[in-house]
Amino acid sequence: MKTYMANAQTVERKWYVVDAAGLPLGRVASKVAAVLRGKNKPTYTPNVDCGDFVIVVNSDKIVLTGKKTEDKFYRYHTGYIGGLKEIAYKKMMAEKSDLALYEAVRGMLPKNSLGRAMIKKLKIFKGPEHNHAAQKPEELKLF
Repeated sequence: MKTYMANAQTVERKWYVVDAAGLPLGRVASKVAAVLRGKNKPTYTPNVDCGDFVIVVNSDKIVLTGKKTEDKFYRYHTGYIGGLKEIAYKKMMAEKSDLALYEAVRGMLPKNSLGRAMIKKLKIFKGPEHNHAAQKPEELKLF
């Protein structure tokens, strides 16, 4: 029996749209990361970017469970000495909810050139409208 190995020429990509209103951040991120990687396909190959495009709408309505809005921080470094910055997720979800979801998904993808190619297939919109109607995206049910 032969093992199927996908390559860049045989990968067929679909477009999915996810409505994230009222869903927890981590659960949405983990499902979206799996689709971006291609783990929902029977032709999944770990060393090939065989994932699909994902459009996430209503990212401003994503929720955090528990006390994460007060206790959790997004940290980054500017590159300068003493340049460690942190933003509380309460402020981040109010102002940059798309960045919060983007960073959550990016952390679940491979940390190499393959992961950088996968994250480019993620499109996040704060409101219910998106500009990818021409691709005819299918609705992706997460739960």
